[in-house]
Order: sequence, then structure tokens, then C-alpha cells
Amino acid sequence: MCVYEGIVRGFLSNGITRRLEGHDLRFMDKGYDSDGIREHLIAQDIVPVIPPKSNRRAPRDYDTALYKLREKVERFFNKLKQFRRIATRYEKLSQTFLAFIHLVAAWMSIK
Repeated sequence: MCVYEGIVRGFLSNGITRRLEGHDLRFMDKGYDSDGIREHLIAQDIVPVIPPKSNRRAPRDYDTALYKLREKVERFFNKLKQFRRIATRYEKLSQTFLAFIHLVAAWMSIK
């Protein structure tokens, strides 16, 4: 077990994954820019999309166009959390909670 495996697994549950041209991509922020985490992801055939920290001695390349998708998803969830009913999860049943998320997402796309 890798030292970073627990950190990566903890983030992967909240992270953004996308398949592109047969590759799994993992979008993470600058806080996860370390050689160990990158090597761990590459060993699992996952392409890391992580911008380099500003203090990194040898900056690594990353796809800025793909990284912008992460920002769009984060903004969507921030807008979604503006609805008090979703943020506090008033609905007890997961079906009604998901239905309300769909309703709000549809409303946000129309707006």
C-alpha cells in the first residue's frame, strides 16, 4: 500500500473523474501536486490533471483546457448549495432529494 493511497482515495471520492479517449483523467487542485501522488495515479493508468504549485522547482505540464472543466463543476456545486433545501437536505428519502437536485439543475440551466 502506497503512503499516498489513503490521501488519493479520500480525494477520489470527492474528486472529478472523466474518461477521454480511453484514458481515466483525475482533476485535482494544486494542493495535490506531489510526485508521489502523480506516480500513484500513473501506476493505476490514470492521467493526473494537476496544475503545478508555484514553488515547484521543475514545473510539470498539464492540460489547461481540461482543467477548466473542474472549475465549471465546482461552480455548479457552489450554485447548487445556494439552495437551502439542498444544503441542509430537508428531504429524508434519497429519491426526493435527487429529484429536487434535478429540478434545481434544470432551473439553473434555463436561467
